[in-house]
Order: sequence, then C-alpha cells, then structure tokens
Amino acid sequence: MANPRRRLFEGFRLKDLRRRAAISQAAMAQRLGISVSYLSQIENNDRPITDIVLIALAREFPLEAFGEVGETSALLRAIDAATDSSVPADRLAETEVRRGIEQQPLLARRMVALHDAWRRSQEQLRVLDDRFDTGSGDAAPLPWEEVRDWFQAEGNYIDAIDRSAETLADAIEPGVRGLEDRLRAWHQIRISSRDGDGSELSSFDEASRTLSLNTALPPESRAFLLAYRLVRYEFANEMRAVVAQAGLASPAARELLSVGLANYAAGALLMPYTAFRDAAREFRHDIDRLRQRFGVSFEQACHRLSTLQRPGAAGLPFYFCRVDMAGNITKRHSATRLQFAALGGACPLWIVHEAVAIPDRILVQLAEMPDGTRYVSMAKGLVKPSGSYARPPRRYAVALGCEESHAADFVYADDLRPGGLAMPIGASCRICPRTDCDQRAFPPAGSAIAIDPDRRSVVPYAFS
Repeated sequence: MANPRRRLFEGFRLKDLRRRAAISQAAMAQRLGISVSYLSQIENNDRPITDIVLIALAREFPLEAFGEVGETSALLRAIDAATDSSVPADRLAETEVRRGIEQQPLLARRMVALHDAWRRSQEQLRVLDDRFDTGSGDAAPLPWEEVRDWFQAEGNYIDAIDRSAETLADAIEPGVRGLEDRLRAWHQIRISSRDGDGSELSSFDEASRTLSLNTALPPESRAFLLAYRLVRYEFANEMRAVVAQAGLASPAARELLSVGLANYAAGALLMPYTAFRDAAREFRHDIDRLRQRFGVSFEQACHRLSTLQRPGAAGLPFYFCRVDMAGNITKRHSATRLQFAALGGACPLWIVHEAVAIPDRILVQLAEMPDGTRYVSMAKGLVKPSGSYARPPRRYAVALGCEESHAADFVYADDLRPGGLAMPIGASCRICPRTDCDQRAFPPAGSAIAIDPDRRSVVPYAFS
C-alpha cells in the first residue's frame, strides 16, 4: 500500500508571500479560490496546504516553490494534459485528475506521456509547415535548424553552463572592467579597439592573443562580446561535453551549437540566474529596469527571461522571439503552450509585425490562440545602427509574452483589461483552423475548399 502523502504546513511562507506581494487576505483568497477563513487557518498552520491550494499557488505565483517540487510538477502536468482545450475530447475536472494520480499513478503518467507525444506531433506539423514554405521537403534539416530544435528540446536552459556562469559572476567585478581584468589576468588576452563601419563587430587573433572590438559598439554589445570571449576559455570543457552529448548530425551543426552555447553562457554571466530572476520578480518583468540594472540591451534582457527554467527555481514561463522586416522569425523560444512558425508566415494579426515598423515604442496585445489560450504580449521595434551611411541599419522587433493567468506579474499587462476582448491569432495560415479570419492568406493544409461564384467575401473560398 502506498504511503500517505505528507501533510504540508507552510503557512508562514504563504503569509510572507502575501505580504511581499502587498495584497490582502481577501485578495489572496480570491486568487487561490478559497475562503478568507480557510486562508487564515492555513497561514496559522491550523490546516495544511492541500493539493488544490498547491496547484493554485503554482499557477498564480510560479516564481515561488511550495512543497515537493516533483509532486507539484506531476499534478500540474497531469492537469494540463487532462484539461488541454486543444485536444478534441471532453476535459476532466481537476478533482478527478487528483483522484486519478492518487489511485492510478501509472495511468496518470501514461496520460501525461501521451499528451507530451501529441504535443510533439503538433510541433512536427509546424516543422513540416516551415519546410513546405522553404521548399526543403524531405531533405535533412539544415545545421541551424538542428541547433534551434536542440535548444527548444532542452527548454532553452543549460543547467551546467548556467550554474558555472553564476559562480563566475560572483568571482569577478560586475561590468566591463571586471570582464577585461579577468581576460587579461587569467588568460593573457590583450584588448584593443579599432574603427570600422560595423560590418565586423570583433575579431580575435590567437597568435597574439588580441581581441579587437569595433569602436562603434554600444556599451552593452561591448560587454557581451567580452563575456563571449571569456566563457570560451572558462567553460570550454563544459561546452565540449554538451556538444558531444547533443547528438547533432553534421559537423557544421556541432560548431554552430558551440557558438550558441557560448552566447548562452555570455548572457548567463552578464545576468546571473538568481540575481536576475529576483530582480525580474521585483520589477514585475519591466525590461527597461532590468536592462539598466544589469547593463544589457533590451533584446538581451528579453532573451534571458525566456531561459529562466531551472528546476525548482523557474521564472515566469515566457515565449520570446525576434522578427525581421520581412516577417521571418529569426529567434524563437517558448516556455509556454504557444508554438509559432519557425521560419516565417506567422499570423499577421500578431502585434510583433506592427512593432517592426514602429521602432522604440512598446506595443501590448491580448491575443487568443485557436485552442482558447490567451496571452499577454509585449513587442518593441529595435534599430541597430550600422556605423556607416553606406550600410543600412538592422531593423527588427522582439516579442515577449506569457499566459493571461500570469498578467499580475507582468507589468505590460497593466493597460489591458483582464478577461477583455482578445485578438484571435494563430501559428500560421497553413495549420490555423479559424474559418472567419479576414487576414487568411491560404486555407489550412488538408482542408477541402468550397467556392461559390455568387457570394463574395474577403476570402474567396470556404473550407472545412
């Protein structure tokens, strides 16, 4: 017979959380879906934190960890599988899921595994959609596609490298001076500056051990390139081990992964995990405040937020992407249920496309996917100067978003009305099932279209 679940008494932590969040008992009780008297009893340790409260805490305050991380994770994954609105079957109630985990744990794990497999199949459909767009058909994935998919499979979090970067950050002086001093003293690297038109940001000569940086670089880019060079030395063994275990097919993909890991490590060094996660929570994920605190760019801060997936200490689950002027998604990662087209053809109703044309202004949007999941999205258009009139500047936009249930912890949601009208968007026209979209470019793959020459609408066909 299985051992009974340990009764969880952590009322003092719940009370501390409520005080740090500056909300009343009544407001906290409402967010957790319990009565004020019940909450008071929990805070005074007169009653334990039950599964239903534990799940509510995990959803309302994802940056906090109550009870056993494994137990909470199992509950959340099972409930996610049983209540996923995109699965065409009746959804189960949370009480039924909890009872199933207790009485039939193997069956519950099987349900979660099947749900994970279904999600992977949906991701494969998106990959096929992308390859159709590019005409690659059944060809082997390109090296950069291999690396992109590897980072996505890893949850965009590399534990060994992230922890090493956090340790190194504690050992050196913050900022550019600390990076330069470490490079000189520990690795005998000379740092020089050179004029240029911006086409080459940096170069390194191994023979003379000289790192040359373009004088046109903004301070945050200079810091990142210094960090990149430093981690290539400091974490060489860790990165080699990760590449060896990645199982990538081509030598080019393995070399590209090595560069990607160094970029990841550089970001982790400039924005150490715990300090950055705590500041993000304090600032309610205000990118400009984070950028100023850590001396990084707007894009770097957004990207780092999407990597905060350390087991037992995860940050808010975000999606992050970068879109160029042609609508191509050149960077992407999602720790949420949102999965978008990898190469292009993303929904034109998504706010990030408008942001590309409006640099240096933050746009926000409440959007809803076909499965009913709603997201708060922030997008900002950025311009990177080229350093020369002869070279056009780089223009693109970055987007960061989370599910609407986390809106209270995302400062950009303050101007949106909770539960208000949401913009209906999709991943791409080829896999979007919406029948009433005026922006549709073509029908979804595999659908049968019907054309009525006597009826005229924005889209010249119907489909089923």
